[in-house]
Amino acid sequence: MFIFRFLDKTKIYVFKNLYSKIYGMSRIKLCLEPSFPKSGHNLDFDSPCFFVGSCFSDNISSMLSNRKFHVLSNPSGILFDVLSIERCIKDIVSKRPYLTSDLFLYNELYSSWNHHTSFSDLNAETIINQINDSNLKAYDFIRNAEVVFITLGSAFSYYHKKEKRYVSNCHKVPQIEFEKRLLSAEDIYSSLNRIHKLFSEINAKIKTILTISPVRHLRDGIIENNRSKAKLIEACHRFIESTADTYYFPSYEIVLDVLRDYRFFDIDLAHPNYLATEIVFDYLKTLCIHPKCYEDMEAFYQLTLAMKHRPRQPQSNEHLKFLKTQCDKIKHWQKTHPTIDFTREFLHFQNEINSLEVRL
Repeated sequence: MFIFRFLDKTKIYVFKNLYSKIYGMSRIKLCLEPSFPKSGHNLDFDSPCFFVGSCFSDNISSMLSNRKFHVLSNPSGILFDVLSIERCIKDIVSKRPYLTSDLFLYNELYSSWNHHTSFSDLNAETIINQINDSNLKAYDFIRNAEVVFITLGSAFSYYHKKEKRYVSNCHKVPQIEFEKRLLSAEDIYSSLNRIHKLFSEINAKIKTILTISPVRHLRDGIIENNRSKAKLIEACHRFIESTADTYYFPSYEIVLDVLRDYRFFDIDLAHPNYLATEIVFDYLKTLCIHPKCYEDMEAFYQLTLAMKHRPRQPQSNEHLKFLKTQCDKIKHWQKTHPTIDFTREFLHFQNEINSLEVRL
């Protein structure tokens, strides 16, 4: 129990000085304390950030969104390999209209080979509208975005033998219909270059932050997963070295080399757990976000938590006071941060107040 409280308190330097307190060994270190280069982007609340890639993109973008950053993540759903990301961005930039003929029917569901299973439905028109609306929203967002975060999950891509094309998701179709291919570092590098040019077509000022997901693809096998990550690392750094306004955020290295322990993984031993994600986010804050935002980021996150608060006595005057305090905070922030939209939060608390005052 002591260890878990210790972990939660220190977050990054998990066991620093633990042994020195117990055994008097003042110089022992049980984890690395690396110094990573800063991005130089200094993002703030007025910096729209577009995320695309693996589930790790969704995790980090959600944490920024909870702190009132302007973000949009994965308009085609979760994508693991670079070719899928390239198809996604190409569709958005070209404003390609999807038709029902672009879908396939399997197990009663209409799906797209270019999209995650979250874009599947019993009704084809529903999916078409969802895809086209998502792409148009992403187009408008990218045009004004300051930074795009690209998170690569795997160098493996799946080729549909009958369709003669790469797919973004297999949609539980039998594996015999696909050929699993390991992309070369050259393939990944070339695709990253094409993605960069696509973004530049509609936003010449957009900056790129590349990162590799620390999620381990154990279904590929331990050796195969390491081969895959190695190719991603090589391609990413080659791209960074040859392209201006780019930065490599070391989320993979933080989890696998700095933390380097299964206590930072979920029960499946593949996904980083909540604590690990928090630690990675702390690094992101230090390396990529302007220090002037730190205090307000924490305050806005507490507002997010307050919205989820479930009081023991919801009809008490004490709870009414709590709700009014949140509204007062929002009114203050609306003046100090006029570009941030607090409408959803304010309506949440105001509706609670109105409902409670009627009962009281």
